[in-house]
Amino acid sequence: MHEILQEVSAKVRAFESRDLRKCLIAALTCGIGGLIVLDAGFVAAENLQKLSGAQIRSRFTGRELTDEVHWRTVYERGGTLRSYAMGSKKVGKWSIQGDNLCVDLPDPDGGCFEVALSGTRIVMTPTGLGLPFDGILQAISDPR
Repeated sequence: MHEILQEVSAKVRAFESRDLRKCLIAALTCGIGGLIVLDAGFVAAENLQKLSGAQIRSRFTGRELTDEVHWRTVYERGGTLRSYAMGSKKVGKWSIQGDNLCVDLPDPDGGCFEVALSGTRIVMTPTGLGLPFDGILQAISDPR
């Protein structure tokens, strides 16, 4: 009888441990998801100033947009676009259509964007499918 009780007790502890792990994983997942939503909320909560086509052209021409770590996009004066992301380089064209900045790059990177200014950050919102992203405009880091 004592052996049976020990076996049952061990099974109960293993079951409780497994449930505890599941609860911990669920809590971590919710916490990480909450941080992502919270970060997106900060961008949305800031005072965004939508830029006109003329404002976009004057701000972007001869500059680069970057997250300062993973990617940067160079908007050259003649409409040439150089995109660098995670060691990959793509070359395309950029233009202004109405009040949107349009990028001609292979899918999924091409498309048109509404551009807004939020303090020192530029927020790019796709006019089609996709999520907004933000970065800073700065002098081109590799001028030709």
